[in-house]
Amino acid sequence: MTEFVPPENPLSTDQESAAAYPAPETETVTRWKVACAGDEARGLGHPKVWLAISPVTGFVDCGYCDKRFVIDRENASDDH
Repeated sequence: MTEFVPPENPLSTDQESAAAYPAPETETVTRWKVACAGDEARGLGHPKVWLAISPVTGFVDCGYCDKRFVIDRENASDDH
């Protein structure tokens, strides 16, 4: 098995803009794969989607509601 070597510029265009603008909501999680269905309590739900947090960036943004999920690396389970 070869060792993973991240690219010189690991951020795509979308991640670069995501890093430049704060997310409307941020949640710290301990799983590398998360589900998001929006804020159903306020009537702002969307179809449930599963997202994988990048080990390079340590976060993922929902494409529907822009909620950012940030991994807590110290307490993360190794499920990716």
